[in-house]
Formats: sequence, C-alpha cells, structure tokens
Amino acid sequence: MTQAVANILAEVEQLSAPERADLADRLVATLAHSIPPEIERAQIEERRRIAQVEVGEVTLIPGEQALEQVRRLVASARKAS
Repeated sequence: MTQAVANILAEVEQLSAPERADLADRLVATLAHSIPPEIERAQIEERRRIAQVEVGEVTLIPGEQALEQVRRLVASARKAS
C-alpha cells in the first residue's frame, strides 16, 4: 500500500458507516464499466445493508433462529391452503 492510499484510508476510517458505503459505491463505479447493472445494484444494496448493521439500524438474528421462523411460516402457509 502506498503512503497516499494509507493516508486516504486513515481519513476514510473516520467516516460513518453510511458515508463509507457511499464512498465504496462511488469507487466501484469508477472500476465497474463491465459489471452488469443487476450485479452492480445487488452489490450496492449489500453494502447498504452492511452499513445498516454496523450503525445498529437493523439487528441480525442467528441463522438457526431465522430458519425456524421460515419453517413455521411455510408450515402455516401449507395448513392455510
């Protein structure tokens, strides 16, 4: 890593998570001329979700708990039909 990149990184680390996500989006856009638009949109959305978790806007739940919720919803939908 060059000194210039190290200096920029040190400044970026002072930004909030949403600001870092926005900057990442803009950096990727400068490199992503050949990335299909649907993949680029998915990448941007994923970075936004990560930023939301980092700042506490959303809370993660354990995978097993999420699967159990899905199983209950599927079972309930099967009973209803």
